[in-house]
Amino acid sequence: MTTRVPATPAPRPPLVTERLILRGWQVEDAPAALAVYGHAEVARWLSPVMDQVPDLTAMRLLLQQWIAETARTPPPAGRWAIQRRSDNQVIGGAILLPLPPGNEDLEIGWQLHPGTWGHGYASEATYALADWAFQHDIDEIFAVVRPGNTRAAATVRRNGMHWVGETSKYFGLTLQVFRLRQADLDQAAPNAQLPPTFGAN
Repeated sequence: MTTRVPATPAPRPPLVTERLILRGWQVEDAPAALAVYGHAEVARWLSPVMDQVPDLTAMRLLLQQWIAETARTPPPAGRWAIQRRSDNQVIGGAILLPLPPGNEDLEIGWQLHPGTWGHGYASEATYALADWAFQHDIDEIFAVVRPGNTRAAATVRRNGMHWVGETSKYFGLTLQVFRLRQADLDQAAPNAQLPPTFGAN
């Protein structure tokens, strides 16, 4: 009698864009990751889902957890390090993860070091992840944004994402929900609908 070993998901291939490589996290990325996830300007929008990472030891443990979780998660979901091709510097991270509580909706997200904001890296990473997701029979992906995070809301709109409403079903927070479908990648983002309170803060 042969015992079948449960199949583990295949490693995610690197996603390469003009300026970036999205690849799996490595424990050796901890110093660069800490510069992102230990930065107050990044962490303020991650709470309560994730706290500001306090030190290198905590960052290494978190990376080990992320690596293990991605290895167990069926594609296209996962976590990626965002590496800049010009200098091989890790400048942030990106996710495609099921949204709780039902795990039916797939969230796209990114966190970049503030020193790299304003250069279009978030959009470049988003397009790469969206293309990867749509290759796996995913019809739509979602971004959830805290109402005060106008920078993130502006970024998702530039990426062609459309505001679809406000909800408190994810993470116990009131969040703006934006949706991206494959056809939206080819449309002009400025036509995307804005949430009613956009720009009020």
